[in-house]
Amino acid sequence: MIRFTGIQKQFFLCVVLALFAWSCEGKPTEQVTHSPKVIKWDGLEAVLSRKTEKLQVINFWATWCAPCIKELPYFEEVNETAADKIDVTLVSLDFADEFEKRVLPFVEKRSLRSQVLLLDEIDYNSWIDKVDPSWSGAIPATLIINPSNGKRKFLEKELNEGELNSLIEEILN
Repeated sequence: MIRFTGIQKQFFLCVVLALFAWSCEGKPTEQVTHSPKVIKWDGLEAVLSRKTEKLQVINFWATWCAPCIKELPYFEEVNETAADKIDVTLVSLDFADEFEKRVLPFVEKRSLRSQVLLLDEIDYNSWIDKVDPSWSGAIPATLIINPSNGKRKFLEKELNEGELNSLIEEILN
């Protein structure tokens, strides 16, 4: 039996921890996240017309909107549980000059894993009708698109727990 002195034990423990850290290097430990970014209308238009087989769930929100923040966990849950079938995009309507000081810290603090885009278009009347003609511009608002059957559903309201999943099922069928 080998007996180690105090210094040898500490050295051995350091070596083991270093080897463990080295073996974990480069291995993802959590779901891959998208880096939040600022986009113009053409970037949002590309999201809305994305050619994919996945269902598109697009939520319009802002960091200052209490109902928006309340429903964000429902979108995150869908993103985590159905990422292979559904793309979730969270479109922030905060001001672009607040991206680094407000939006990025918000996304980080809440550990949002869905794609987060900040739409930098202050002339709301130029693009709101292009998202959906029925939209008054109020948030939260959600657009669900099924590219495979062409179904779309737009809601201008706060979603309650379970309501998002029901809407997704409706659009899938």
